[in-house]
Amino acid sequence: MSAFDIGLWSFVGMVALVYLGFWVPFALMLSSYVGVWAIKGSPVLAGKLLALAASETVSSYFFGVVPLFVLMGYLVSVTGMGRDAFDVANHVFRRLSGGLGIGTVGANAIFAAITGISIASAAVFTRIAVPEMMRHGYSGRFAVGVVAGSSVLGMLIPPSLLLILYGLLTEQSVGDLFLAGILPGLVLATVFALGIYLAARLRPGLLGSLRAPSGDAGRLSARELFTKGGPLAGLIALVLGGIYGGFFTPIEAGAVGCLGAALIGLARRRLGWRDGWNVLNDTGLVTAAILFLIIGAQMYSRMLALSGVPAGFGAYIATAGIGFWGVMFAYVALVIVMGTVLDSSSIMLILVPLMLPVISAMGVDLIWFGIVTVIAVEIGLLTPPFGISVFVIKSALDDPTITLGDIFLGAAPFAALMLIVLGIVLAFPILTTAFL
Repeated sequence: MSAFDIGLWSFVGMVALVYLGFWVPFALMLSSYVGVWAIKGSPVLAGKLLALAASETVSSYFFGVVPLFVLMGYLVSVTGMGRDAFDVANHVFRRLSGGLGIGTVGANAIFAAITGISIASAAVFTRIAVPEMMRHGYSGRFAVGVVAGSSVLGMLIPPSLLLILYGLLTEQSVGDLFLAGILPGLVLATVFALGIYLAARLRPGLLGSLRAPSGDAGRLSARELFTKGGPLAGLIALVLGGIYGGFFTPIEAGAVGCLGAALIGLARRRLGWRDGWNVLNDTGLVTAAILFLIIGAQMYSRMLALSGVPAGFGAYIATAGIGFWGVMFAYVALVIVMGTVLDSSSIMLILVPLMLPVISAMGVDLIWFGIVTVIAVEIGLLTPPFGISVFVIKSALDDPTITLGDIFLGAAPFAALMLIVLGIVLAFPILTTAFL
């Protein structure tokens, strides 16, 4: 059996292990080890090669970005800034039809600009926004759909953990990826808000029995607006302004953001010893999980390189005559289909190493390709049967009358809107490169 055949069978075995319920990092590591062993004929050499991949991954300078931004996200969540973001956004959009739903989208966009974690956004706004929307006449299905749809903004609007992961896999600048995510993220938030507004104006029955918008509903005084919005704006300016202004590297910005979030929590007396311990514990668990994923992906990438599968795949595509757009449409479709059974990180870790040599040979801008990948992966967060954001919302929801099916149905229009935005980004790459 040739090295190419071994690489293909290792890929098939890895996918089979994932479908059988193996944890994705273990499936990646096991298939990579067996594949290298079969190619080189030595289990000892296979172990040494994969151990080298693991040590180089862990010692990478850029891996420090992950735990710092995870820690900042949890600090922001525990200090109540999610509620503040919701109050500020609701104040801004209170006079519009469907303003509470639009405010939820705005709050998620603000929260995403601080945390970069979609799951955190889904959990926070399920508790804050869903009861408030239902109290104002929104149907439960639409309320959870708004939260599910807008929660994915955390994976696109910088700082985004998924963009950091893509940068680690492709050796692209994390700062450039953050810059590239700004306009597509704002476009996605705008399309969501416009969809809610048009639904409220043209088909209000889809949203529920909405009350007429009141100018005083959700209104904040100037002092309240400053108290709630000031720390949010300050933290966003500190982290993103520091990166884009050249004052901090992404790692330094993460550390400064953690310090800023901790100081805000202490000043508000919302960060006690128990909260601090829980935050550190959760950060450690999430960081360890991401570390295992990245180690598994690096092992998998090296096995593929040894087997020659990416080069063979690229040669096949070059002679298949489907062209650049054929490759891109097939890739996007595969990402969305895989999103029905896998989480976002796993999809990226499996497909990006396989496609990277092919895309690079075509001269594709890898920054643009990263944004396209993230948007396609985000759609998978809302699609059944997996849809991790949907499951997070269900677990955080204190309402047994809203079923898992209701959440998936409520999120479906937002998944469709995301497909439209994905088409826009594919057609107009300038949206990702405008600030570079």
